[in-house]
Order: sequence, then C-alpha cells, then structure tokens
Amino acid sequence: MTRTPIGRLAGASMLALALATPVALSPILAGPAHAFFGFGRIVYDPSNYAQNVLTAARTLEQINNQIQQLQNEAQMLINQARNLASLPYSSLQQLQQNVGRTQQLLQQAQSIAFDVGQIDQAFQDRYGNVALSATDAQLVADARARWETTVGSLQDALRVQAGVVGNIDTNRAEMSALVGQSQNATGALQATQAGNQLLALQSQQLSDMIALLSANGRAEALIEAERATAAEQGRVQRERFLTPGAGYQPGNARMFSTN
Repeated sequence: MTRTPIGRLAGASMLALALATPVALSPILAGPAHAFFGFGRIVYDPSNYAQNVLTAARTLEQINNQIQQLQNEAQMLINQARNLASLPYSSLQQLQQNVGRTQQLLQQAQSIAFDVGQIDQAFQDRYGNVALSATDAQLVADARARWETTVGSLQDALRVQAGVVGNIDTNRAEMSALVGQSQNATGALQATQAGNQLLALQSQQLSDMIALLSANGRAEALIEAERATAAEQGRVQRERFLTPGAGYQPGNARMFSTN
C-alpha cells in the first residue's frame, strides 16, 4: 500500500509536536521549588547545598588534621617521658662497698704502708746502710725486723688477693643485673644510666686489679730489699771480722729472741 503525501505530512507534524513539547514545558518545570513540594517559602538551592557540603567536608578535614597533630604531640610527650625516666636499679652502693673493702685492706699494710710521704723514711729505717759499728745484737734485731716486714707484706698481699676474689661473685651478680636493665631500658636515659653503671663496675674491677698488683709488687720489693740488706750486713760482718785487731770472738748467737 502506497502512503499519500498527506499521511506523510501528518506523521511529520506529530513528530515535531512530540519533540517540541519538553521545550515548551521547560519554563513551567524550572519554576520555584515550592510550586512542586508545597514547602511554603523554603527554597531548595542545589548549588548552595553543594557549597555547604564542601565547606563541612573541609572543616571536618581540618579537625581531623588537628586531632592527628594533637595525637603526634601526645606521643612525643610520652616518648620524652620515657627518655627522661630514671633507671629503677642502682649498683653504686655495692660498688662503693667493694672499693671500700679493698682500700681498707691496703690501709692495713704492715710496717711500710702505701704512703708516699712516709715510705722513704720507713724504708731507710728498715733497709738503710748497715753501720760498721753496730753491735751483734743490733744486727740481729735489724735482721729480725726486716724479716717481719717481709712476712707481713706477703700476708698483706694474700689479704688483698682474698678480697679481690671475694668481689668476683658480687661483681658477676651486679653485671648480670645491669645488663638486664640495659636490655629492658624504656628510654635513652635509662639505657645511658645502665651503661654508666657498667662502666663504674669495670672501674671497680680495675681498682681491684691495681690493688692486687700493688700488694704483690710491694711484697716482691720488700723481699728484694731484705736480700740486698742481708747481703750488705754480711759484707759488714765479714769486714769487721777481717779488721786487724778485732778478730773472731767466739760466743753464742741467737737469731730470734723468744718471748
């Protein structure tokens, strides 16, 4: 069936009307919001609403940033408090007691003590030159005094050795405690204090070693001094024996007096 030109024209008109209807109604749809929602004078402005939402989002973001900053500052204060916290353990008193015991043993040195101001005079009195005019009784008394000094120095050295050995167990316990405190330190100050106390422990051990070496050296020095003085005394007695006119006079000799 062939369509007529009138039918084609009618179809085109209807299509144009359908397309023009939304354009014609658009002014009506673009009217105030209250014409459709019935809210009186309240007008909904989409652009204003979007701007308010954006402003609220930015404000919330600023608040979140401030909260994060406050949290960071609080954590910083907590870390500072940890770094400033003192070590709850101290070995200072025990170390001082160990050093005090060693010093006391050194101060108990017999005859010739560890005193720079007195050692020269004491050494001269004990191990000075043997006088050719000294009597036999005086020579024997001097020899006995030197022997007692030497034996006393050996005894003093043994006391210091015993004291140093006695400090080993205490030092080991203190070292173990300090290492544990250092490993469990919660801040820089505690770690530093633990390290300082470990250094103090090492200093105390070095003091014990110095005291031990000093006591042993003193004993060895006095032994050598006694030998040298005994040799000098033998030379004096031999010279006296060979002196013309003196000669040998028999008699009873007693090295040590009995009380």
